[in-house]
Amino acid sequence: MNETIIQVQGLNVAYSDHRVIRDVSVAIPARQITAIIGPSGCGKTTLLRSLCRLVELTPGVRVWGQIFFDGQDIYAPDVDVTDVRKRIGLLAQRPFPLPMSIYDNVAYGPRLYGTRKREMLDAIVQRQLQAAGLWDEVKDRLNAPASALSIGQQQRLCLARGLAVEPEVLLCDEITSALDPLSSQRIESRLLELKVDYSIVMVTHVLRQARRLADYVIFMYMGELIEHGPAEQVLHNPQEAKTKAYLAGEFY
Repeated sequence: MNETIIQVQGLNVAYSDHRVIRDVSVAIPARQITAIIGPSGCGKTTLLRSLCRLVELTPGVRVWGQIFFDGQDIYAPDVDVTDVRKRIGLLAQRPFPLPMSIYDNVAYGPRLYGTRKREMLDAIVQRQLQAAGLWDEVKDRLNAPASALSIGQQQRLCLARGLAVEPEVLLCDEITSALDPLSSQRIESRLLELKVDYSIVMVTHVLRQARRLADYVIFMYMGELIEHGPAEQVLHNPQEAKTKAYLAGEFY
């Protein structure tokens, strides 16, 4: 039986009076790639952002239920939210490099959390750019502005920046949707390598991508959890009618 990294219990999320997540309970396995799939507007991104307490930054949102990480409910009143967001990092759909150099983008997080020695920062920057598959392309221009990179390179830079604070869980919100096929392939390759050390949860609207990458699948429909389980089971032998309809392309 696989180890669980995050346990969601009775999670509900509402924007004003509109409930977008309804009583979701699911265990997310450690050191695997979990794909959240489902038609547009079903609550995939809301669920993802709930796992790192970023959803609450939306005005008018209400969250109730529990999400346990490392044995503690991250929505408990005494939880250090900054620590949660450090340990559970989010990579957004479109890359947003900081308006600074390539080097400083990666070093930003470690500096924020107290790393000041240049040799330590140098090692972090190189290690995480290598992990993101970008080092060989930028090692001779680390002081160049990050905005000069291609969009695919910017997404890998954002991946390196996220890894630099050493999260335990990496959340990915359709991170290849704005990329060309080659850049998407590079990101996918990195994720497959990174799952050895990180637990990855990704939202994807591309079923082919879920089939290529996922070890575990969560299928959402209209804010409800319809089916979840090992990817082989959910994607190739689904038990629920709505899952079968979605996989057959009957609704998006």
